[in-house]
Amino acid sequence: MTAMASRDSVAKVGAYDWAGIGQSLDAHGNAVLPGLLTARPCDELAALYPRGDGYRSRIVMARHGFGRGEYKYFAYPLPPLLDQLRHALYPWLAPIANRWNRQLKMATQYPLDLDAFLRRCHEAGQTRPTPLILQYGEGDYNCLHQDLYGDHVFPLQVAILLSEPGRDFTGGEFVMTERSNKGQRADVVALRQGDAVVFTVHQRPAPPTGSRPREIRKLAMRHGVSRIRSGQRHTVGLIFHDAK
Repeated sequence: MTAMASRDSVAKVGAYDWAGIGQSLDAHGNAVLPGLLTARPCDELAALYPRGDGYRSRIVMARHGFGRGEYKYFAYPLPPLLDQLRHALYPWLAPIANRWNRQLKMATQYPLDLDAFLRRCHEAGQTRPTPLILQYGEGDYNCLHQDLYGDHVFPLQVAILLSEPGRDFTGGEFVMTERSNKGQRADVVALRQGDAVVFTVHQRPAPPTGSRPREIRKLAMRHGVSRIRSGQRHTVGLIFHDAK
């Protein structure tokens, strides 16, 4: 993977409309970063999947009731592009996470530097890297879930679609659900190859309702992937807290 491709992708992070991204996260619990990666680094990352080195574990979803398909957690050191993107995205997301926690009256506030947050995780025994790559084939899917991994949880994460819908696979939409005391809602997020989606890991605040005009509501969020109808789909997930 070329250093130029890494520099270009990291530079794109700062060029996005982060005020608009924050508004989308507030309203829907997700926001799309279009074209974060070009086709070449997407293909190069997907080509890493069959390799035996560079990973700390492989998970076959059906064995654990997670769905169908499989994924691998990267070992440290991460592939340079993923490490750089993780560090570039975090400072833009931390202020949103801190604002959400204040609205939810949660005491936790996150440092604006990823390494400082990871030190907090590691001091609590959360030392295993969580960035991962997922592979789905025909008939595979990912059950709705939350990626928590320990007491220290950063409330936002990022997934990057490495495959092109309609060419490499059909089906396989990214799905989010939202649950509150008012009921449930599902959201299907359309992505193209190289697009990233920022989304809620666990819960997010929502504006008060008419009946309780001063009370911020807490919405429980889950995410998953619908059934792959044909082809093969690869995705990279960037989670900012490490695991026990």
